[in-house]
Amino acid sequence: MQTLVLFAHGKESGPWGSKIQHLATIAQRLGAQVVSPDYGDLPDPDARVARLRAMPLPAHERLVLVGSSMGGYVSTVASQGMGAQGLFLMAPAFYMPGYAVQEPAPGTPETCVVFGWHDEVIPVAHGIRFAQAHRARLHVLDGDHRLNAVLPEVGALFEGFLRRVMALPQ
Repeated sequence: MQTLVLFAHGKESGPWGSKIQHLATIAQRLGAQVVSPDYGDLPDPDARVARLRAMPLPAHERLVLVGSSMGGYVSTVASQGMGAQGLFLMAPAFYMPGYAVQEPAPGTPETCVVFGWHDEVIPVAHGIRFAQAHRARLHVLDGDHRLNAVLPEVGALFEGFLRRVMALPQ
């Protein structure tokens, strides 16, 4: 059963930054196809949501959305109506001024949120609020917004998450 993992990078990063490369390697090792579009020309998060929803996707039987920071917001808002089975969010930019959707909700049966206790960009309280409201799995690690210092832990969490999603009945 072909799984497609679709990454959405953050505002200040690119489609193949260190986090995405690390997680893409894990996804490919588990047999998933990966796509990581470049949103660098779109500073507006809601324009990114529109692009993601309109994007032609490779053939797949399962869709997993992965987003970091602004990409977490993009993946979550876009997940409504995309038929995704999983949503993996790293320091998602929720409840931020200027974002159209102030109460984002996951459109997936499996959602996992990872935050750093020392996040200097998005308050960890935003992740806790979202996870509590949607009964999402929540992991708070001893890292900052980029989560680079705890990347092996993030990778292990992602692998467990992806294995759970791949085992869900269709």
